[in-house]
Formats: sequence, structure tokens, C-alpha cells
Amino acid sequence: MILLILSAVQQNRILVHTLERDNFTAKDEERPAVGEICKLYFEQRFVFRVRETSSDFEKMKTVWIVGGPGCGKGTQCERIIAKYGFYHISSGDLLREEVASGSPRGASLQEAMSQGLFVPTDIVLDLIRERMEKAKKEEATKTGFLIDGYPRELGQGLLFEKNVCPVDLIIFFDVSNETLEKRLLGRAAAAVTQRADDNLETIKRRIKIFNVKNGEIVNHYKDKVVRINAEGSVDDIFVEVSKALDALLK
Repeated sequence: MILLILSAVQQNRILVHTLERDNFTAKDEERPAVGEICKLYFEQRFVFRVRETSSDFEKMKTVWIVGGPGCGKGTQCERIIAKYGFYHISSGDLLREEVASGSPRGASLQEAMSQGLFVPTDIVLDLIRERMEKAKKEEATKTGFLIDGYPRELGQGLLFEKNVCPVDLIIFFDVSNETLEKRLLGRAAAAVTQRADDNLETIKRRIKIFNVKNGEIVNHYKDKVVRINAEGSVDDIFVEVSKALDALLK
């Protein structure tokens, strides 16, 4: 009987006729129950699909990737995406894309950056949130989001959790000041175009500021931070990254 109902679930009249033909005769007052069964079936199917979709979103994880300039997080992000299917979001890339778009918001960003001013946190958060919502709508990931280079200070992290979503894991690529200095000087020497601030004094100042700001993030979110020594080989570092992500996604 249930098989017959499901096979003709959208045709109540045919369904009742089929029941009668096969001697599954129902009393007149019981016939509306067939329609109720069909209605219940559709309602349950609909609710299940909605819950399934919501569950997919709830199961997606948000991971912050932090580390000093020259720590190698870009290389590790590429490997994380390839292995786990995270959707990568770089705050720097989003800002550059918005400026290139020629939108009014992009124009204001261009003006601020050309004057050496800080980009307001709320604008960066809007860009991140919009990209996450777009990725969800397009089902670009079922794993979650890899937020690269954000937050840069504790206040930004707190606003992210308030206005976007909670963070599930923070991977901190820890590198000594001396190694960062060496890597950044090497990068500057290899660059085709030399920047005015590519000198040891400026590099040291950048690293010092990073250590102070990042230290506040690490201390506040200590229960969610996985500190990884990023001075080894790329493969060795990724082994530790994989351990952290496997534990998160299990």
C-alpha cells in the first residue's frame, strides 16, 4: 500500500482508485486520510531537504591563517585547498579586486590606499562576508572557508565573529624574527621592482608590529590556536597542518 501511495503521490484520485481496484477498500470517511498521508510525505521530504541544506552550512568550518610576513602561509594555503576543498579568501585579494572593479566602493578604497591610510575594518568585513555568502550560494565548498591574512589585530577578529561567523580554528605559522628578516630581504633582492620600504629597518619594524598585534590574537583565542613551527620544509610543515585540520574535520 505504501508503495502504491508513493508511486502516485501527486494524483490522489488515481491513488484512491488503485487502492479500490486491489481490494484495499477504505471506508468513505477514511478516504481523506490518503490525502493526509501524501501531504505528510511531502512535508517530511521538504523539511528534510531544508534541514539537510542548513546542516551543510552549519558543518562548514571557518579557519583563520595567520603568520608574519614571509612565513610561507601562501604555499600552505594552496596545499590546504587542494587536499581539503576549503574556499580561500584573501583580504588583500578582495581589496584589489574591488578597486579593479571600478565600483564606488572600489574608488574610495583606491583613494584611501593611495594616501597610505588604513582601510576601515567594516569595509573589509563586508567584502569577506559577501564573498562567503556568494560561495555558499554557488555551493563552491562543502568544507568551509580559509581566511588568509585576516585578522591582523584582535579588534578585527572580534568584529569578524560578531558580524560574520565564529572561527573554528586558527593556524599560526610561527617563524623566528631572524628567519623572517632573511626571507623578506631575499624576496626584495629577487624582485624586479625595488620598493622603497624593502630595507632591513622597515622590515624589522613590520615584524615588530606583527608580533605585538598577532600576540594579542593568539592570547585571546589560545584555545583555538594551533601553533606550527614554519621553519622546516614545506612537506614537514604540511604534515602538522594536516594533523590540525584532520582533528577539526573528523
